[in-house]
Amino acid sequence: MISSFLEHFSELEDPRYEGFVTYPLPEILLGALVGTICGGEDWEEIVLFCEEKLEVLVQFLPYENGIASAKTFWRIFELIDSQAFAACFAAWVDSLIGTVKGVVAIDGKTMRGARQGGGNEKALHVLSAYAHEAGLVIGQRCVDGKSNEIKAIPQLLETLTIEGTIVTIDAMGTQKAVAQAILNRKADYLLALKGNQSTLHDDVRVFFADQKLAETCDLFMTTDDGHGRVEERTCRATEDIAWLKERHPDWKGLRSIAAITSTRTDKKTGKTTTETRFYISSLPAEANQILVATRAHWSIENNLHWMLDVIFREDLCQTRKKHAALNLGTVRKMALGLLKRQSTRLPIKRKIKKASCNNGFLLSVLR
Repeated sequence: MISSFLEHFSELEDPRYEGFVTYPLPEILLGALVGTICGGEDWEEIVLFCEEKLEVLVQFLPYENGIASAKTFWRIFELIDSQAFAACFAAWVDSLIGTVKGVVAIDGKTMRGARQGGGNEKALHVLSAYAHEAGLVIGQRCVDGKSNEIKAIPQLLETLTIEGTIVTIDAMGTQKAVAQAILNRKADYLLALKGNQSTLHDDVRVFFADQKLAETCDLFMTTDDGHGRVEERTCRATEDIAWLKERHPDWKGLRSIAAITSTRTDKKTGKTTTETRFYISSLPAEANQILVATRAHWSIENNLHWMLDVIFREDLCQTRKKHAALNLGTVRKMALGLLKRQSTRLPIKRKIKKASCNNGFLLSVLR
């Protein structure tokens, strides 16, 4: 695992002057990764863990001059080009999982602590592509706020190898250019509909509001009982949409539409709420497949964004310089991916604690 990591990041250019390097770049990168796996939340804590885990680190690289200072770590990560760093990360992930399968969820997350100058400056916003089945981020791109995700999504898609997958995006990304970009990658799209596509949304909503038309759709239902509530989900899907394609001819590859109704009943209060969401897709009208794919989309929130914020405390990190903040964010995603791939049936938080105090377990994460 680490040999693959070092191989893919060997292509990363060292931004320092040759001949003035005391701590080789591979040692800095591996140290940042190991320090983050052990729970380091900033450069000082990462260095602290590296010093304690030196006997593990030297199994992979010499570390003849020991561990660099926190200031050196920060300076190097600020100088490294974040796009080049992300490209090495994506290539490494590709080598780990091979062919991407299933659902690829695309969504953005704001790094709230990463404000470059304080004051009213915007925090950094990172768009990620998350492979649900593999549990890994396969690509990312920094954007200037959530509103600019629309332009960034096609650019991100161009970097991904996702043939045969289902790409899911929330309503912000439901755009003709995005649908075309997904098709260009030989993947299928499943896009949520809301008010930003008002006419298309209204047409689909009116179709499913007609009881006779809705009864002709493919139907699939599930029931979940947990977290103090019972949730019933009903998906209806149809390919009988010649009328819709005639009204909206610019949506390339449009094959089906779907409506998913969720009914939640609180066990304690008995209160029931109902919500219906609408989708367009290039998939066939198989309600089961569509419902499973929409559920898989939420893994980017629950298994990536939530963990980055709650387990790795990303929003509280005060690394503010753009490249340093983005690169450290990428390291967190690497650490999360390796912790997930370690086979022990423990929550990620406990794996981090165990890695910090058990060198054998840390080696099992790395290998």
